[in-house]
Amino acid sequence: MDFQMWGGLIVLAVLVVLGVPVVFAFAASAALGLYFVFGSIDMVVSLLQQTALSGIKEYNFVVIPLFTAMGMLIAHCGAASDLFSVVNRLLKGVPGRLAVATVGGNAVFAAVTGVGVAAAAAFSHVAYPVMRDHNYSRSYAVGCIAGSSVLGLLIPPSVFMIVWAILTEQSVGTLFAAGVIPGLILALLYAVYCIAYAKAVPKAAPEQTDQGTITPVTTGQILGAIGVGILIVVTLGGIWFGYVTPTEGSAVGLVGAAILAAAKGLKAKGLFQACVEAGRTVTPIMLLLLSAVMYTKLIALNGVPQQVQDILESMGLGVAGTMLFMAIVWFLLGALIDSISIMLLTVPVFWPIAQALGIDPIIFALIGILVIEAGVLTPPFGIGVFVVKAAIPDKNIYISEIFKGAAPYWLLILFVAWLLYMVPGLATWLPNKLF
Repeated sequence: MDFQMWGGLIVLAVLVVLGVPVVFAFAASAALGLYFVFGSIDMVVSLLQQTALSGIKEYNFVVIPLFTAMGMLIAHCGAASDLFSVVNRLLKGVPGRLAVATVGGNAVFAAVTGVGVAAAAAFSHVAYPVMRDHNYSRSYAVGCIAGSSVLGLLIPPSVFMIVWAILTEQSVGTLFAAGVIPGLILALLYAVYCIAYAKAVPKAAPEQTDQGTITPVTTGQILGAIGVGILIVVTLGGIWFGYVTPTEGSAVGLVGAAILAAAKGLKAKGLFQACVEAGRTVTPIMLLLLSAVMYTKLIALNGVPQQVQDILESMGLGVAGTMLFMAIVWFLLGALIDSISIMLLTVPVFWPIAQALGIDPIIFALIGILVIEAGVLTPPFGIGVFVVKAAIPDKNIYISEIFKGAAPYWLLILFVAWLLYMVPGLATWLPNKLF
């Protein structure tokens, strides 16, 4: 192994294992790796400055803060509670109705949030207390919340799809369209599981009546849910039918979210909290993207993708075997670090290999996002589970209960990833119709 070629990547791996924040690990490994290549500090500094400047000027980066702020406004104005209440009433008589309502509410909510953190926080406070009031088991309740919160990774306007599109220079709108049908299939499978489990284990989700803690749906809740639906149609419909670009669509969505939040009575304090949370979510992502641009430069200059491709070809894995290898890497990393970092670490290496093998870029993207999505729910360090643990109002719940409850959901995610590989038309049909 040529240390000059691989030294920076070895340093990156060591820093990540030692617990150094990924953003600093990216920057340090890029600087060191480029020094091995050029042997000049001045040249390294100049190249990193140029790379960072070009990253900051990237027009598509604007989409991330706008969609994130849009989602946080919707989360803070009470729309999640409205969605949950309306969907719950529509599901009268369905076994495990509150869990199914959580899945349905999350599926709709995902179409305006872009990030799973907002959904996890919102439904932890909205759905969990109601499920516990109706004697749902803790593991079943929190598993449903954790599992369905990651729908936002797949259902547009997913921030993760935006990052993937930036890294691979694909169309954001195309990836958004590609995620719709697989996202709906996954949500449907979640709902079927919730119903089947409630029927098989009645104690986990006792039969629910309309008496007690659930109050009738109000006109305001109905209007709030309708407002979210209109926002989805205007924002995503405008992008898909060519009326606005994804960047313009994110701005339209943010204005619409602000209007809906104001109509719902969101006060100045709530507006401020939404903006602060959006900033806390976006800032690490933007810093990661900038440092990853430097890392990508190192990868390209050192020819690492070609080296990895040669290694995989020598193993005789073929297209299916190579995809399986990538999926295993994504899944294992998903249990250790956050989703964005996984993309930034692996996509610059895997993407050229996928292109060389002729793998459909849409299928490659969705399988990658799905497998990473599954990883965030798995032990020992599945970040999605810990987010739910922090957001759940019941502080006595054990992390093991959440991992146990979430297990069927990540298995279903992996099933959908396999299904897309076998039937790629599920992801490519809608983009081909729209673009």
